[in-house]
Amino acid sequence: MASTLEMRMRAVELVAIGASAGGVDALITLLSGLPARWRLPLVVVLHLPEDHESRLPAVFADRLHLQVHEAQDKEPVMPATLYFAAPGYHLSLERERCFSLSCEPPVLFSRPSIDVLLGSAADAYGPAVAGMVLTGANEDGALGLAQIHRAGGLTAVQDPASAQSTAMPLAASRSHRPDLVAPLPVLRDFLLQMDACHAH
Repeated sequence: MASTLEMRMRAVELVAIGASAGGVDALITLLSGLPARWRLPLVVVLHLPEDHESRLPAVFADRLHLQVHEAQDKEPVMPATLYFAAPGYHLSLERERCFSLSCEPPVLFSRPSIDVLLGSAADAYGPAVAGMVLTGANEDGALGLAQIHRAGGLTAVQDPASAQSTAMPLAASRSHRPDLVAPLPVLRDFLLQMDACHAH
């Protein structure tokens, strides 16, 4: 019989990830091992300067078998795709399984805000979302990850001891009891397990 965790993994339809200082290296470590048969959509907010065009899609498209691009307003969420939030806009998920961009004020000095993404994912997807918070130097993401937890979704946090900046994973792991607090290679295994469960 499937374990409770396995049943919750099977319900996941989307993975939302937040990172800040040290986040590019962390994401490369986390996502580079994903196989060509990967199915789930991945949505990432990485804190970036608002006045620079993001090079993240190009950096990650070279390393992954997935489709990689910046999320566009009203764009439907598609499987096997890695979406990045554009600089200068909050990125939200709608119940219709599409994206929404807004220019509302920064949250915790950040736009895009991890809390905005994760909180909207909790509202739109409920128990069908998995949220992850990685390295970062502020507390953005803690409230949003706790919202995912309350909605019945899965939550995972990079082990602060393995993070380049500990503030964000510490705040996230204190906001609730995550399903997993672990270094990046273990979080990658968690993702692989989730996608494998989704295939059945």
